[in-house]
Amino acid sequence: MPPRPDVLVIGAGVTGLTCALVLAEAGASVEVVAELVPGPTSLAAGALWGPYLVEPRKLVRSWALTTYAAFADLARDTAYGVRMTRGVEASRAAAPPPDFTDMVPDLAVLDAGNLPEGFASGVAYTAPLVDMPVYLNMLLERLAATSVQVRRGRIASLAEAAALAPCVVNAAGCGARELAGDETLFPIRGQLAVVENPGISTWFSEDTGTEQELTHWYPHGGLLVLGGQAAPNDWRTDPDPAVARGIVARCAAIEPALSGARIIEHRVGLRPTRPQIRCEPETVDSSVIVHCYGLGGAGVSLSWGVAQHVQRLVRQRGKP
Repeated sequence: MPPRPDVLVIGAGVTGLTCALVLAEAGASVEVVAELVPGPTSLAAGALWGPYLVEPRKLVRSWALTTYAAFADLARDTAYGVRMTRGVEASRAAAPPPDFTDMVPDLAVLDAGNLPEGFASGVAYTAPLVDMPVYLNMLLERLAATSVQVRRGRIASLAEAAALAPCVVNAAGCGARELAGDETLFPIRGQLAVVENPGISTWFSEDTGTEQELTHWYPHGGLLVLGGQAAPNDWRTDPDPAVARGIVARCAAIEPALSGARIIEHRVGLRPTRPQIRCEPETVDSSVIVHCYGLGGAGVSLSWGVAQHVQRLVRQRGKP
């Protein structure tokens, strides 16, 4: 039997993999267990930095700033699929800038004359844009370089996890609803459409508040990721052709170059959402369980800050 790891991480989405990496590179022996590797929700993400609609706000701000800085550093190496990219967030009504835009260094307020037709207010700024299939593969490569075992499997209970390691990080995403018995956790279904990029180099996002139909595009070289959807309590993971057609139509109404765009890939993910992110320890059968889930659509945007917070919680409990 192999020796027990210092830390068992449940989940191989961006949260679980980043937590595992931070812990392993700090000297802990770490094992990652997940039903799918990498996690399908993270793999499906667009993914633009922006800590939307998540609480508690004070911690979220700190985690977002840490992650912005981490991505800015990673963007120096093109192999990570991270690029600092300028773009526009716009609203069809007069609206204040998003509450996180004071975190970016180059914000510019735009009026209607500098926005697509039909928009009244907006801002332009530079943010990390992450090609998730490339990025998650790089995280897995770094974990392999630190001798972290990542294996496919299912952990049925916290008691089972506690028997496998003295410290467990529960980053199971929507799976934490069953694993932790947390009925406040629910999915928000997201769907994206990937098309050939007609030459767009900047991102665009419409501020649609809490509406289910979203409109945005994120360029990744020869591909353009179009979005999107935010459907609460929808557990479906198969792509919906009608949703995809609506996404393309909404984007093309703003950017004519996307008219008739051919969809070459569908992406669907279930954002794990709860009233507040749960990032706290508890003790189960003498093992420390550090819960880290409920990040909604901000998992990428908070990943490095959350991982460092998890590491502090592990150390405070006297674990490696």
